Amino acid sequence: MVGHEVADALGRLLRRSTRANLYAGLTEGLGPAVDDTTYPVLSGLARTGPCSAAELAGEIGLDRSGVSRRASRLEAVGLVRREPDPGDRRAVLLTLTDAGATCVEAMRERLAARIEASLAGWPADEARIFARGLRRFVEDGPLGGEPATDAVPG
Repeated sequence: MVGHEVADALGRLLRRSTRANLYAGLTEGLGPAVDDTTYPVLSGLARTGPCSAAELAGEIGLDRSGVSRRASRLEAVGLVRREPDPGDRRAVLLTLTDAGATCVEAMRERLAARIEASLAGWPADEARIFARGLRRFVEDGPLGGEPATDAVPG
């Protein structure tokens, strides 16, 4: 049954070890603070824009303190900054710096290149059909219909 086949493939795709291996390849050489543990913070901020650690935690599946620790590492090397929330003077927002945005763009390019390389042996029409079908599944399927983004997964 196709539902079982897709479910099995998604299970392999979403495994923590699969994500960690992917993130390690995407972050290699981008600096000592950029690794498989800080990747989700950078990627999440690229998707959400400035937000609190608590909001980002919900977006990337970590707790607030985990986000704060990772953001501190990224802040120390100039990829993330903390700034006052204009809507709540007691709150602080995390935001990407220009260097952080450049880092995310490098990771996006690496991901796109890896995907292109993995599909290079496919017939072009089959690759396009796969891409359209995957986008449709993500947008309309059982995983929740959030709008597509070109942000790096994480």
